[in-house]
Amino acid sequence: MLITSLGTRRWILPKGNIEPGLTIRESAEFEAFEEAGVMGNLQADSIGSYTYEKADEDEDILHHVKVFPLEVSQILDEFPDYEKRERQWMSVAEAADAVDEPDLKTLIVKFSE
Repeated sequence: MLITSLGTRRWILPKGNIEPGLTIRESAEFEAFEEAGVMGNLQADSIGSYTYEKADEDEDILHHVKVFPLEVSQILDEFPDYEKRERQWMSVAEAADAVDEPDLKTLIVKFSE
C-alpha cells in the first residue's frame, strides 16, 4: 500500500518523525495508522532504509527513513489523514514504479523476494 504525500501528491510509504516517547518501530506503527489507516503486526526489524530531500523553508533537508514491513490486519475507513491523502494497494512492480526514490524502489523489490 502506498499513500500520497501532502504537498506534491506523489506516492510514498507512510512515514514521519520519531514521536516523543516512542521507539523508531513504534513510531512507524503510529504513522501507518495516522497516514494510511492500517493496523496490524509490524515486523521487529527494519528491512532497510532510504533517504530523500524535502524542502523546509529556504533549504532542502535530507531525511533518513527506516522501513518496517506491516502485516495488515485492519483497514480503517476513517483515520487522522483520510481526508488529506489517497491510499492504494498496488502490485510490487506498480509500487516500485510509482515511487520516486531509487533506494525505495530497490527496497520494495527486495522485500517481495
